[in-house]
Amino acid sequence: MKISGVDIRPGNILEFEGGLWRAVKIQHTQPGKGGAYMQVEMKNLIDGRKTNNRFRSDEKVEKVRLDTKDFTYLYTDGDMLVFMDKDSYEQITLPRELLGDAAAFLQDGMDVVLELHEERPISVQLPDQVEATIVEADAVVKGQTASSSYKPALLDNGVRIMVPPHIGAGTRVVVDVYSQEYVKRAD
Repeated sequence: MKISGVDIRPGNILEFEGGLWRAVKIQHTQPGKGGAYMQVEMKNLIDGRKTNNRFRSDEKVEKVRLDTKDFTYLYTDGDMLVFMDKDSYEQITLPRELLGDAAAFLQDGMDVVLELHEERPISVQLPDQVEATIVEADAVVKGQTASSSYKPALLDNGVRIMVPPHIGAGTRVVVDVYSQEYVKRAD
């Protein structure tokens, strides 16, 4: 489906220069002289490269629809991750780098969504938030004000995050997978 350059939105998948790109950031600019254009930061879904490009309002770009399918994460095999199709129980192995930093938050039996383009896996979406246990937390520095004073902590999956001073080792917390930030204490 062809769309105008100024209709591009973050999250759109575009076919551009022979590759598949996800629009990450957009900025609409209307200079005093000349036509309006959309400055788009894009990330290649295959190799992870990033690029910035300008699309004028009269330019057309191909917007790609990806199929989504529910999978369950099973286990890690070296630097490969094994997932199972929830419908057919067929297993699929994908490279760890397809998930990037979010791979550290995978948990056994976790439900994920695979985005497929022509039956080929392009990306894996984890839940936005997961629960994790704090295994190590720095001591609170005396004299710091209560407002916005966070301390470093280590999660059971090896990821370091900043947590409020009242959170200690052994506490279960909810963490945002993509920003890797503390959300709240787990119930």
